[in-house]
Amino acid sequence: MKDKYILVNDVGTTGTRAVIFDHETNVIAESYEEIPQVFPKPGWTEQNPVEIFESCVRVIKLALQQAKLEAADIEAMGIATQRATSLLWDAKTGEPLYNAITWQDTRMSDACEKINKSMFFKLLHIAGGGYQRAAKLSRGLRQNLVGKLLITAAHFTVTPAQSSAHARWILDNVEGAKARAQKGDILFGTIDSWLVWNYTRGAVHATDFSNVSATGMYDPFGMRWSPLLLKPFGLPGGLKLPEIRETSGDFGTTEVFGAPIPIKSVVADQQAALFGEACFESGSVKCTNGTGTFIDMNTGDAPMASIHKMTPMIAWKIRGKTTYMIEGLISSAGSSIQWLRDNLGIISDASESDALAQSCADCGGVYVVPAFGGLTAPYWDPYARGTVIGLTRATSKEQIIRATLESIAYQCKDVIEAMEKDTGIEVSSIKADGGASQNDFLMQFSADILNIEVERPRMLEATALGAAYFAGIASDYWQYPDDIVKIRRIDRKFVPEMDESIRTTLYAGWKRAVERACHWA
Repeated sequence: MKDKYILVNDVGTTGTRAVIFDHETNVIAESYEEIPQVFPKPGWTEQNPVEIFESCVRVIKLALQQAKLEAADIEAMGIATQRATSLLWDAKTGEPLYNAITWQDTRMSDACEKINKSMFFKLLHIAGGGYQRAAKLSRGLRQNLVGKLLITAAHFTVTPAQSSAHARWILDNVEGAKARAQKGDILFGTIDSWLVWNYTRGAVHATDFSNVSATGMYDPFGMRWSPLLLKPFGLPGGLKLPEIRETSGDFGTTEVFGAPIPIKSVVADQQAALFGEACFESGSVKCTNGTGTFIDMNTGDAPMASIHKMTPMIAWKIRGKTTYMIEGLISSAGSSIQWLRDNLGIISDASESDALAQSCADCGGVYVVPAFGGLTAPYWDPYARGTVIGLTRATSKEQIIRATLESIAYQCKDVIEAMEKDTGIEVSSIKADGGASQNDFLMQFSADILNIEVERPRMLEATALGAAYFAGIASDYWQYPDDIVKIRRIDRKFVPEMDESIRTTLYAGWKRAVERACHWA
């Protein structure tokens, strides 16, 4: 019998990728194509959804061609996408009403601020804030469902990144959109829903639990579209919302590439990476080091409320079982290395930072706080600004580079310590993926400053691998979790080597540097 393969369509913010895996998760073929972003006005970030789908088709055809395979050779297809980027389209013609508005877009900032200052939200924050202060003294108050809801309410706000804000803007600003929606002619969806609808030629309008939990329209505690989140924007307003399906399951069949290919998974990118890293147990953590760093902890079969304003989300749903996670975002990680290259010009390629950082014994007391646009978890200070502190005449460019890399590890420690306090789970190791995880110095310093083992897989593109696993599980190509644990390959494990007194001193210095960066603008 001829071998079959798993096809993945990995659609990010900057490009589309097609990857074909065999049963041992070897990459048989891979193709990539950048997709343009549209910036009509300052703060507005859009993408042409038709171009996204056409690009997806092209990269898949190219990957099949490179592998000398046909559609009939594909066992199943999985789709992983950027989160919260959303659009509306005509249910009959498939024509988008407007470009997809991305998760980076800020056009609805004023509208969101108005909602957040409303009396209802003020009362919500007062009630939740009082409970949260009490919950800091007793972990038991954080464990019951009502308590979790109140803690979440303490810092709950609507943001311009939410899909509900995008949908409202399109309904209000595209001529005839409201009337067409009220007639039931308009579909809402994130990029995954749009792709599935196009791949199945309109037969399936669906999303999965991981994607919908990232829209700002869904309640992961009550497992439903959230009236609290939809009402301020007057949604659904007649819009047809997608059916929510299990992450590993049936999303129809595509015949775009010839023979039918079953679509067996749809998943959000960070959740896919968590699964691709085999973080199946409660308390297991992955750290995706890209432009930003996404740190995600599997919290098991219950959502966690965070007193540090981190995000409880659905990780995935398989065979009726829902797995939850909590997420902390560090906005400036790999982008800080790009800053060294593009703005300061002290490196010509990001890969140089590894050897240059290791060429000096320490930073000479220098700290870099890369708060270029404020600090995210767990500080949440939009007025913080980038800071380089501790400079002397002896400071070298190598020490600046080293301090910039160290800042990524310090921020990871900030987030993981907050997660441990929120969940009561002690983190014993993390699994690192993403392009910046190729940096050996960063991985070793992370292990040292966190005082835990850091494991780097051979396959750094964990998002594509996770989507492949979900598709393969649904088609019985792999057995979950045994096959995945068995075939997962580790490139290297980094173990702590730093003396505790040095670790304590360095981290205390980082905290002092952060204090000086905060509340600057």
